[in-house]
Amino acid sequence: MSPSSHYKEFENKIVYRIGKFFKRIGTGITSFFTSFFDAGRQKFTVMLIPHSEKKVLNFRISVFALVFMGFLLTAILGSFILFTTQFSGVTNMLSDKTENLSSTQSQLDILQDEIADIREKAQSFEASLTRTMENLSLESDEVQNDGLVMGDLTSFFNVEEQEEGVMRELSDLLSLGRTMEESVKTLEQISEVLVAQGALLVEMPTYWPIENGDGRITALFGPAENPFTHEWYLHKGLDIGYGYGKPILAAANGKVIEQKYDPTGFGNYILIRHKYGFQTKYAHLQRVDVKEGDVVTQGQVLGLMGSSGLSTGPHLHFEVRIGTQVVDPERFLDVSSEVR
Repeated sequence: MSPSSHYKEFENKIVYRIGKFFKRIGTGITSFFTSFFDAGRQKFTVMLIPHSEKKVLNFRISVFALVFMGFLLTAILGSFILFTTQFSGVTNMLSDKTENLSSTQSQLDILQDEIADIREKAQSFEASLTRTMENLSLESDEVQNDGLVMGDLTSFFNVEEQEEGVMRELSDLLSLGRTMEESVKTLEQISEVLVAQGALLVEMPTYWPIENGDGRITALFGPAENPFTHEWYLHKGLDIGYGYGKPILAAANGKVIEQKYDPTGFGNYILIRHKYGFQTKYAHLQRVDVKEGDVVTQGQVLGLMGSSGLSTGPHLHFEVRIGTQVVDPERFLDVSSEVR
């Protein structure tokens, strides 16, 4: 037999065996599904016998229907358990959210009360600031306290007048911030004015000339009776009594232009020249601590209270002059009722 015939025979055997193998597999699968469907088509009879012994109910059901009902019941039971679990979780979450919302509402109520209190204080502050500006003759831009201070936010949120609400509180806070911003500018103006006035006051005789604000006015500026001659004359200053050795202070910055002793008049006295044409005199001193030509500052000790010269007791005779004219020192000094 030729080699080609051997090869052809071998090939036929291989094909036969492969076909036989797949045929057996197909037969096995067919047999399995046939047995499966035969078993599934088997029917069971279910009988329902009531206790009343009435008509017995019975029905037949196949294995397939029984399995399907089992799967259906299992699916329904599983869905119910899953839904119950999720519903319980949602219920707990809603409970927590409700508690958080209640707590947040309480905090919001407190915040609204605080903002209302701040609003009232801000209005009081603004009114006081306005009065201060008017007293100082300063001009300031009117602070807008309406909803316009929110700018674009107002139109975005459509904020309107409300009794309560977060938007109202937000508007108030933004308005308060604008008020504070404007107040800073106003306070800077006031500060500049006060600094300027402070610089002016140290150059003017406004400082009480007795240490610690002590002393009592014993004779006013104006017509008075001379205690020695009992004649009427113009008393050109204030007499401030206290006691021997009490420090006498400079009423303003200046320069000592005269320091002398007048035995029949002012005794030991000092004359100081200040800016803006002011001069001040301090008379009847027990001791003098400065000399002519000294530059003194407001509040500096000039000497001690005494009763030198023509005097009835320890006191300070204090004069204020503008140019050559004597003026009432009370116009410049802060004279309280306690020193009268």
